[in-house]
Amino acid sequence: MNQKKEALLLLEDGTAYKGLALGKSGTTGGEICFNTGMTGYQEIYTDPSYYGQIIVNTNSHIGNYGVQLEDEEESGSVKIRGMVCNTFSQIYSRDTADFSLQEYFERANIVGISNVDTRHLVRHVREKGVMNAIISSEILDEVELMKELKKIPSMDGLELSSEVTTEEPYYMGDEATAKWRVAVMDYGIKKSILLNLTSRGCYCKVFPAKTPYEEVLEWKPDGFFISNGPGDPSAMEYAVENVTQMVETAKPLFGICLGHQLLALSSGITTYKMHHGHRGLNHPVKNLITGLCEITSQNHGFAVKPDEIESHPDIEVTHINLNDKTIEGIRRKDYPAFSVQYHPEASPGPHDSRYLFDEFIKLLSEAK
Repeated sequence: MNQKKEALLLLEDGTAYKGLALGKSGTTGGEICFNTGMTGYQEIYTDPSYYGQIIVNTNSHIGNYGVQLEDEEESGSVKIRGMVCNTFSQIYSRDTADFSLQEYFERANIVGISNVDTRHLVRHVREKGVMNAIISSEILDEVELMKELKKIPSMDGLELSSEVTTEEPYYMGDEATAKWRVAVMDYGIKKSILLNLTSRGCYCKVFPAKTPYEEVLEWKPDGFFISNGPGDPSAMEYAVENVTQMVETAKPLFGICLGHQLLALSSGITTYKMHHGHRGLNHPVKNLITGLCEITSQNHGFAVKPDEIESHPDIEVTHINLNDKTIEGIRRKDYPAFSVQYHPEASPGPHDSRYLFDEFIKLLSEAK
């Protein structure tokens, strides 16, 4: 693409930003949100939890280390709808990179915009809250572009996991040497989560999102894993029903991010859409059981209602966010089921929270 080609970013409140086109020429729209991570852009773009969203990368330079396909893909394809950044690098410094981020986006048909004042944009989103937006290198008239923007559905009430889930079940791990069989519900699973399970002796069968509970149970798993994913958890009645039945088997269950919200919903706790969510690699979380703090990787726009959890007789709050006191972890008192709102696999991000996989393994060992 000609990097001098103009592009326009338009937010649903009418705020507009002019810049230069990147990736594929075209028009794209979705909910705009920002990620404060200074590295790991490829992992972010392939995280299914970002499906339906335009990502604002707050780091000032994006693309400068290129793209490496073998090690840094969290799913089989780019999942974001579009990307916004300040400086977009056409060249890259890493010898092991397969090609540039520009070529990567062209292959994936991703439309983006650079040369945007991302500091101003992020402050605007933090003040006004997340909203839908549209990027175009074709339509540079704000009135015409707003007509297209109004066609984009709100993330509130939107079910998206069924659009990113695997079409067929598949396996990960070594069945011959594995100690435990874990049924993984794929609502938008990240590859690094599965690797954290298999490296600890789990043989995983990954099920499509809408697999009936009875079919999952036929595999005779030792435990259940409820994955991350995109969209509004309250629109996923099929998943809430499945998780409810899985908890009641009294087999160990571990949920991450969307899985955390689904465990809460299955326990009668409601969720809500956050003002602008948590997305980045530096969110401080306190473990209320140990008293220790951890720096976490996060990506979520929905959360569970704290007042309902704190008054629930069978739920214990295990983790809280030290920035805004939102609930970051819960566990059932009556069943071996627990969840966290953040991403302990942390790809990208710090590895402070990987002990949670060990806690799941401990539950599997005790149950066996």
